[in-house]
Amino acid sequence: MLEFFWPRGGWGRAARYIQHRLHRLPDPPEKIARGIFAGVFTTFTPFYGMHFVVAGTLAWILRGNIIAALLGTFFGNPLTYVPIAIASLRTGYWLLDINRHEPHHRSILASFSYASGDLWENTVAWFTGAPTNWSNLHVFYDVVFYPYMIGGILPGIVTGLVAYYLTVPLIRAYQNRRKGALKAKLEALRKKKEQAESGPPSE
Repeated sequence: MLEFFWPRGGWGRAARYIQHRLHRLPDPPEKIARGIFAGVFTTFTPFYGMHFVVAGTLAWILRGNIIAALLGTFFGNPLTYVPIAIASLRTGYWLLDINRHEPHHRSILASFSYASGDLWENTVAWFTGAPTNWSNLHVFYDVVFYPYMIGGILPGIVTGLVAYYLTVPLIRAYQNRRKGALKAKLEALRKKKEQAESGPPSE
């Protein structure tokens, strides 16, 4: 649980690992960047627990790299989920013209908690025959989920496009540099092989 909020080595090391994995993907930069767009956009949706599925599906639709999409979902993490949720909800309230006070991270977490409790209790009730009550889920859908889903589209697209246009030149530069280094290495091996085949110089 602790490593979920603070990975071993810190978030800087985790970010460098993701960057390294993205750079080593074999696809063209544009395809990788489309995958990153899909992953970043997905973090602005309220489908927690399904972000990999949503990002992979969106990357497939956009013909982006699916691995890049999965890595892109790490844009959403315990350090960014609160501002992402507040931005999405605030935009959703504005687009839907819902008269709500500014969403607070505690109320957001409380709504998720109450809705999860409703879902669990009613699932158990199906097997025990106890009465079901979906009131908290209805409130959660009206106050959090639907505004979050609608409001996350705009900031998700904007942030995803920023990630796309930043990623393309970086990956292209890395791939070109890697190709140059590989070409130089192959050339050195070729020369070494030619020297070995030609034998030692005669006296």
